[in-house]
Amino acid sequence: MSWEIGIKGNFPINKAVVEVMPSGTRIVSAESSGVSTWTKIARVSVILPDGSPKKYFLKCATGQSARAMVEGEFHSASTINEALSGFVPKPFGWGRYHNDGSLVYFFLGDFHDMDLSIAPDPENFMSKIAKLHQSTSANGMFGFHVPTVCGKMERTVTWEESWAKSFTHQLKDVIRYDNETNGPWPEYDAACKQLINVVIPRLLGALQSEGRKVTPSLIHGDLWENNVGSHKETREAVLFDPGCTYAHNEMEFGTWRCTWASYFNTPIYMQMYQGLIKPSEPVEEWDDRNRLYSIHPYLNDSAGHPGSASRKIAYNDMLYLCEKYGPLDSLERYDPGQDVSVTGARIPFVIKQLE
Repeated sequence: MSWEIGIKGNFPINKAVVEVMPSGTRIVSAESSGVSTWTKIARVSVILPDGSPKKYFLKCATGQSARAMVEGEFHSASTINEALSGFVPKPFGWGRYHNDGSLVYFFLGDFHDMDLSIAPDPENFMSKIAKLHQSTSANGMFGFHVPTVCGKMERTVTWEESWAKSFTHQLKDVIRYDNETNGPWPEYDAACKQLINVVIPRLLGALQSEGRKVTPSLIHGDLWENNVGSHKETREAVLFDPGCTYAHNEMEFGTWRCTWASYFNTPIYMQMYQGLIKPSEPVEEWDDRNRLYSIHPYLNDSAGHPGSASRKIAYNDMLYLCEKYGPLDSLERYDPGQDVSVTGARIPFVIKQLE
């Protein structure tokens, strides 16, 4: 049989999961725990071989990018723990269910009982983010050693010396996913082409021209309020769901510009961070780079939620950047009334459990 028997709870456990636990571990119970749009998650209570109790966090994924999701999270969490121990729950393993025709992949890590309603202390939290970003790639290049995901969308993280090229790979990914979900839109496609061919080489190329350098920094890759919790015992901030890459550190904060940002969009967080790590040169283009980086999570969201407002918001941001860095008469005009950085519009992000 491929399944553990005689355990309590509502979450069946495949024997492949037990195989990544210490030999001799006995599972007591497994219960569904938390809410996740793209996966099924559980709290697994066990007795370790030495007789001590322990709780594991189990995440199970199927379908598009399932392997990259769990393998990428394992390597991402391992890399973050090497840079800043305890900032993410310790990972224990990943794998694929035995004899399961649906190809279920799983990730196993430490279970942390967390409060997701508390905003982390800005000074303490941003000092940890700055320390994380000071961890650099061993080869001095942008990318990551295994594919990772943002949400459920796999990102291309092949090694590149050019940050503009590395970011272009990731942006092309989400443009493709978005088009697969929402269909063609000629005006949007034209703006995407101009953004990739003209705007990115200019705006991000400036970071590595005229003697300027950008160090590839380890970023969480999907840092927003629903991926940050407060440990109920220690009250320390804990990150989860990492999809790392070595990138321009400022890419980390693109999501904080999005309509679903709640507390990370308050100035104090960025003020604390920039007191430790200054904006890259040209400093005066920081906000434009932030706008560009926000297009990635917007399109990622659009690809995962058909018909959401995110596609139109991203398109309007593309038009803004094209008008400033790559004017083209055939493109539509940027509309300030649709710019959330002007209007202050906020759209709460609703997470629905995967059935």
